Amino acid sequence: MIDRNNTWELTEFPEGSQTIGVKWVFKKKLSAQGEIERYKARLVVKGYKQKEGIDYDEVFTPAVRMETIWLLISQVAQFKWSIFQMDVKLAFLNGVLEEEVYIEQPPGYMKIGEEKKVLKLKKSLYGLKQAPRAWNTHIDTYFNENGFKQCPYKHALYVKNNEGNMIFVTLYVDDLIFMGKNNEMI
Repeated sequence: MIDRNNTWELTEFPEGSQTIGVKWVFKKKLSAQGEIERYKARLVVKGYKQKEGIDYDEVFTPAVRMETIWLLISQVAQFKWSIFQMDVKLAFLNGVLEEEVYIEQPPGYMKIGEEKKVLKLKKSLYGLKQAPRAWNTHIDTYFNENGFKQCPYKHALYVKNNEGNMIFVTLYVDDLIFMGKNNEMI
């Protein structure tokens, strides 16, 4: 998945740069009966070793407040609108990085004969301090390119008006809630 997503490129270690370590996190996904359904492996960056101003600049990302969600849900109930919630799978793996971040090659995934090289990240990985911001920038660009307007006071609330049909989208990290009267727009 990481290769298909074009997450990094193998490169020479730039002088004066710092590499960040990585580790594999393994999990067993269990069925409702408690049986092993599948095994999962996730590559995680040791973000606690990142240094502000070197490996990252800004980490803030807007998230909708619960009061805003409650207000919109009350509108959904009052006007009998539809509501749809979704969790974006692998959201943090889709954010494009603005900073130059170098990680060491993952254990078990080193290129033979090129063990001294490092990986320059193009996209974010779990554990990076700027991963939520990179994802937010990515989804914000998508909304803006598709006719949504960002609320100037609630930056995690987007509205699209299409010939009187309005849709509201709230964003909380990698969770989205769509609300409106037009099911096709939702």
